[in-house]
Amino acid sequence: MRLEGWHLIIIIVLALVLFAAPKLPGMARSLGQSMRIFKSEVREMKKDGAADAADGSEPVEGRVVNHPKSAGTETRTGDGTDVPPPNRA
Repeated sequence: MRLEGWHLIIIIVLALVLFAAPKLPGMARSLGQSMRIFKSEVREMKKDGAADAADGSEPVEGRVVNHPKSAGTETRTGDGTDVPPPNRA
């Protein structure tokens, strides 16, 4: 007798029912909550995107505030990177 794909699926389902039966309701509940949260976030993103498109405002230029380079506490290697020089002790 040769095992085919649907045989393996039946064996996996039976193993889940036998060994994970007490945990199945909790897993289904958490999956449902996750799906509801995901759907509500997608709905909010669509609303935000529609409001932004209708707003017609220009993009805002951002700038970095309190960056470590501006504090002067890091040592520079002289090549324009933030990588510290190797220890030469």
